[in-house]
Amino acid sequence: MPRFARRLIVAAALLSLPAAVSAHRLWMLPSGTVFSGTTSWVTVDFAASNDLFYADHQPGRLEGVKVWQPDGSPGRVQNGATGRYRSVFDVQLDKAGTWKIGTEMSGVQGSFKVNGEERRVGGRGGPPGPDGVRRPPLTVADIPADATDVTLTDVSTRNEIFVTAGEPTRTVFKPTGKGLELDPVTHPDELVAGETARFRFLIDGRPAPGIKVTVVPGGKRYRDAEGARELTTGADGVLAVDWPAAGMYWLNATAEDAKGSAPRVTGRRMGYITTLEVMTP
Repeated sequence: MPRFARRLIVAAALLSLPAAVSAHRLWMLPSGTVFSGTTSWVTVDFAASNDLFYADHQPGRLEGVKVWQPDGSPGRVQNGATGRYRSVFDVQLDKAGTWKIGTEMSGVQGSFKVNGEERRVGGRGGPPGPDGVRRPPLTVADIPADATDVTLTDVSTRNEIFVTAGEPTRTVFKPTGKGLELDPVTHPDELVAGETARFRFLIDGRPAPGIKVTVVPGGKRYRDAEGARELTTGADGVLAVDWPAAGMYWLNATAEDAKGSAPRVTGRRMGYITTLEVMTP
């Protein structure tokens, strides 16, 4: 399996976990979300960390970052660099409207047994050998025909942010009809403290009721309580969120079902992550 594909599987495993389970959360933090005119640039930090928006664990991988221009066509990442704890890159906002920046990651995870010995598919791979190098993760193709106790799950995650140059637009929110997606009622770049926002979540293009969503304000490093809230989408797939204060917020939605995309895959875990900026009234 190519190194890049292995990285996507590892990242998907991390992102699909609920906020309360995953110690390190992956996030993108834009320098802003609302800009005037078409001469601005946005700088984005990309990392995984314990305290949200404070890089202290590992950088995000720039290879998988994509940009969608306001008309839905591909954009461009510029000036990318990866340090010890975070990656950083720029996007030139040279077209009016709302841009989407993010990653889409997927893979298969699970386990099987051969002669009573359990082996893992996906994830971080096997333990380090005598040379200290970790064995690459196994894939579905590596499972022999006589394997027993095969348990496989599709894992997919979207990690997206939205920035607007001038007036907000909605083309970048057009659903693909695949997996867990955001179809916002309230535009993500029009959030105000003290006002309720509504976000519709879809699974395979249909409203997704009962989706668990965690909302966490940034700045945990400077307060005692994390301030996380556990919310649930309604029967129409819509989540209502009120904002107690202005600032950056991390939102993570998770869902599971029994659908699989390949033989022997019996279910899937889906995740959606975004960073939202809430303005003062």
